[in-house]
Amino acid sequence: MTANPAPRIAELRRQLDDANYRYHVLDDPTIPDAEYDRLLRELDELEAAHPELATPDSPTQRIGALPSGAFGEVRHAIPMLSLGNAFSDGEVADFVRRIAQQLDRDEPVFSVEPKLDGLAISLRYEHGRFVQGATRGDGASGENVTANLRTIKAIPLTLRGSDWPQVLEVRGEVYMPLAAFRRYNERALAEGGKVLANPRNGAAGSLRQLDPRITAKRPLAFYAYAVGLVEGGELPATHSATLGRLREWGFPVSSESDVVQGVDGLLGYYRRIGERRAALAFDIDGVVYKLDDYAGQREMGFVSRAPRWAIAHKFPAQEQSTVLEAIDINIGRTGAATPLARLRPVQVAGVVVSNATLHNADQIARLDVRIGDTVIVRRAGDVIPEIVRVVPEQRAPGAPAWQMPTQCPVCGSEIVREEGEAVWRCSGELTCAAQRKEAIGHFASRRAMDIEGLGDRFIEALSDLGYLESIADLYKLTLDDLLEMKRRADERDGTTPETVKAGKVATKWAENLIAAIAHSRATTLERFLYALGIQHVGESTAKALATWFGDLEVIRRLPWPLFKRVPDVGGEVARAIGHFLDQPGNQQVIDDLLARGVAITDPHPPSPKLRDGLDAATLLVDLEIPKLTRIRAEQLVAVLPTLAALPDMPEHRFITAGLPADTAQALAAWLAEADNARLLRSSSDALARLDAITPLADEVAAGPLDGQTAVLTGTLATLTRDDAKLRLEALGAKVAGSVSKKTSFVVAGEAAGSKLDKAQELGVEIWDEERLLAFLGKYE
Repeated sequence: MTANPAPRIAELRRQLDDANYRYHVLDDPTIPDAEYDRLLRELDELEAAHPELATPDSPTQRIGALPSGAFGEVRHAIPMLSLGNAFSDGEVADFVRRIAQQLDRDEPVFSVEPKLDGLAISLRYEHGRFVQGATRGDGASGENVTANLRTIKAIPLTLRGSDWPQVLEVRGEVYMPLAAFRRYNERALAEGGKVLANPRNGAAGSLRQLDPRITAKRPLAFYAYAVGLVEGGELPATHSATLGRLREWGFPVSSESDVVQGVDGLLGYYRRIGERRAALAFDIDGVVYKLDDYAGQREMGFVSRAPRWAIAHKFPAQEQSTVLEAIDINIGRTGAATPLARLRPVQVAGVVVSNATLHNADQIARLDVRIGDTVIVRRAGDVIPEIVRVVPEQRAPGAPAWQMPTQCPVCGSEIVREEGEAVWRCSGELTCAAQRKEAIGHFASRRAMDIEGLGDRFIEALSDLGYLESIADLYKLTLDDLLEMKRRADERDGTTPETVKAGKVATKWAENLIAAIAHSRATTLERFLYALGIQHVGESTAKALATWFGDLEVIRRLPWPLFKRVPDVGGEVARAIGHFLDQPGNQQVIDDLLARGVAITDPHPPSPKLRDGLDAATLLVDLEIPKLTRIRAEQLVAVLPTLAALPDMPEHRFITAGLPADTAQALAAWLAEADNARLLRSSSDALARLDAITPLADEVAAGPLDGQTAVLTGTLATLTRDDAKLRLEALGAKVAGSVSKKTSFVVAGEAAGSKLDKAQELGVEIWDEERLLAFLGKYE
């Protein structure tokens, strides 16, 4: 560690502050995000090791304040007044005329800027350091949101230069860029989280989170547009020059700000911004005109709660009412089922709107929107229109509440929703045309079937041009198919190479791809299961399923409760596997894959460890019958001739078996549903099949590395890390990612790093590559 870390800490802070300034103010980033993160981590580690050198304005202090129970009140030294509004050219002309008359100027000069649709805030700096931030509130006082504002990288914690006033209050708008807003909602939808209603609500709600760590995860930005209190220093004589000075001090200022003259200049600016509104990176609801010189502003003064020298020229309303005529379901690339409102066409902000997003079923329930309702539709910039509220007094009597359809409109598979999730999904992953490209891309990926050369561009073309209707069709492709696909795609896209036009067609890429597809036919069970793209089945779960059940034919015929016998597979994952395998289309694709030569190279009997859970009481618990605990399940099994007989037993027999009345009643109600009774019988049959083929522990020879844990580090010359891991696991070892006291041995290749150091520190046995190969050679 550096003897004197202070210079390095100062240099890191300078680099990070400069990076923030260039990114948020100059729009000219000089370092990639990964490098920024690396520098920030280094600074954080140095400050942790030397807390006496930490400062409140360090870049590391943007996030980390503990949640607050409430926001304190901040009194504004100078009130944050609202602006008067103009909605017509005539009102703007009247505004200019009043100023011209009072100041005796023919063509007053104005500073003009977009009116961002976000949340107005005030930032107080003392001696160049950010000390307090507040919301506008009622204009006289607002809420202290200092900790949350610190998380916004666009807001400088220390000012650049040295000519700033001793006390400087900067005012501006916290907003959410449209692209970041869309990405946030897309991610929230994919993860089943709550979406933000619109960018303005997103900005306001994010800034008012009691936990700054939540605010830090929201994509917030900031633009400065004015100053308030100034002490111990002077500003330029005009508003436009002050904005320039704020930019020099490190504040982002909208590049759309300008200076114009007279009525014609104002209206020309209004129309220019209006034409570009949909292309702007942020949401606006108008433009703001301010008399540029401060002397003129002071002479004009204020009226009521608004300045007479500034006005907001608003754009036409972005909300209109219309009728919801239908709700369709759109299936996304990952299977997410998103409700889409079909509307009676209406013009909103100059655009005819006939569709609007409803996000998810929870959003429909919150709005209580029903077919035939009169609804309020909002369109903001280029954001997809959305329904913001219902007009309930105009609802037809008896209009039924909306329900999510049970089947996918694209492929007919079941639409399912996991407990606690907001998103519904189509379970026909392999047969749904809407999910086809995503499914093929995952199937061919390196950790799945590893079809080298099958990239996104080829997947798009093969799907769009009709060569692939499912992943199984990959194994029907011929060399001629690939060459024809490439020719058609190039013609469609206008990208036909000159060499092709001259009659020279490259074929090596297609030959390589056909060879890669052929090579992928032989695969392991865990790779195959992972390649199917079953919801929640990642590499580790696929490996566990393969290890415990051993055979694809066993796995694909199991009802979902039996999957809970695998460690770390809970009800949610088990149901996802079960829903996937319940779809006839998915089973047909598996049949097609096997028929076209895909072969599992490592089938084996189920693990003897499975026997510990192959009993009727465990199955009853895994069925998740309400109120049926393990003890009650064992009491019930004791009086049952067979599990299959349970649905035919009268309720009073449950009570004589020792079940409490409420448990017996819950069990009877569960069994009364036909789907539950069928699930019980199919699960009982599957349990019997597993019991018949699962060996006893003493019938299976233990592997030479059973019970041992290995760790791989560094680069091996003759094996990939994946190959080494597979071969060690085949001999019974567990291969872990980190070294601990429980580690049996570490295999160290070239450039082994901290894992080797840790192993030496703990006295763990070290194997080099030569010893590993010698050991593996004994069991080939």
